[in-house]
Amino acid sequence: MRTLNSNLPPSGHVSDRSVAGRKVGKAGLFLLWCCLSIRLAAAESERVKLVRTPDAGIQPQAFVDGQGGVHLIYFKGPAGEGDIFYVRQQPGQETFSKPIQVNSQRESAMATGTIRGPQLAVGKNGRVHVVWDGMGKGATPLSINGKEATPLLYTRLNDAGTAFEPERNLITYAAGLDGGSSVAADGQGNVYVAWHASKPGNTNFEAGRAVFVARSVDDGKTFAREKLATAKPTGACGCCGMKAFSDSQGNVFALYRAASEKVNRDEILLVSRNQGADFEIAFQHPWKIDSCPMSSASFSEGKAGVLAAWETDGKIFSARVDPKTLKVSEPVSPPGRTSRKHPVAVGNAQGEVLLAWTEGTGWAKGGAVAWQLYDSAGNPTTEKGRADGVPVWSLVTAFAKPGGAFVLIY
Repeated sequence: MRTLNSNLPPSGHVSDRSVAGRKVGKAGLFLLWCCLSIRLAAAESERVKLVRTPDAGIQPQAFVDGQGGVHLIYFKGPAGEGDIFYVRQQPGQETFSKPIQVNSQRESAMATGTIRGPQLAVGKNGRVHVVWDGMGKGATPLSINGKEATPLLYTRLNDAGTAFEPERNLITYAAGLDGGSSVAADGQGNVYVAWHASKPGNTNFEAGRAVFVARSVDDGKTFAREKLATAKPTGACGCCGMKAFSDSQGNVFALYRAASEKVNRDEILLVSRNQGADFEIAFQHPWKIDSCPMSSASFSEGKAGVLAAWETDGKIFSARVDPKTLKVSEPVSPPGRTSRKHPVAVGNAQGEVLLAWTEGTGWAKGGAVAWQLYDSAGNPTTEKGRADGVPVWSLVTAFAKPGGAFVLIY
């Protein structure tokens, strides 16, 4: 009968030389494992800490308020009929609070496609605002001009901060949700909900879509009827997401993917200098593709201004918007040609920027989280990494801690 170890002598005795070799081999492997573990642990603990989304949720969205509190929402449940939950991390703490359910219409949210899930903003006095496409099985559909349509659902945290108000639809005429909606809020009580849909009477498919904005001036109590963000005929990629944001100066931003002449799917940055009354195109990043890439975008505000991140041609890009001139810097993109999606860029008090994204994710396919740290001058540093484990239909979010380290949630 053959033994499990062919190096053993027939008698079953092991020579001293063989034992020594095995001990050295095990010791060497152990030392190698220790070195790799120390390097990985140091990389995470010193600059970037990886954290799983609470409660095994997906599609995390984080926002840091003016006092340093971290607000986080996430999706949980079947992809086509899920719920949204909210947690908070107090300044100086490392753990999140007990989750509060955001949606009162159970199973009204959808995660399928990654970009149709909930979006978060924090405004006046730290009030939390959340929107989502009501595509989930439990949502009540709209009826506009006799046709059934998907609602755009909005809710906000109540005055006591203990629960969310019953959600309400904000679409009055601009129906046709496909890709994601978004929300922005400032410290003066202005709330902006943005989405793209077909213009009334559209017969030009995606080229006839446009971005609409509904604005509240009373901290989300009421909203004015939606209106076009820009009259320029850019179109909008139907199943691509978009992102809205309001900075500390009161400027309002929106990132979305165009769809003029079908193949012109540029990423467009809209800016409003007058609290959403008018928007202008501040930046356009070209991409010719005759299909929908189901992309997403992100905003945050750092020491050097507003940070925008988006996807173009399988790469991810980030740029800074000057808070005074609103000029956009030259975009940066980490080297490499892996399939990259769903970027997020956040800065710390030292002016460093963490750019993170997913790799290998796609339709009904999970992947990995990857990141690159840039110094205050915009140069890439040696701090970069990658970790498997991004679930199906998920993405990543991040925030900076007061000491300068970053937390990456996936």
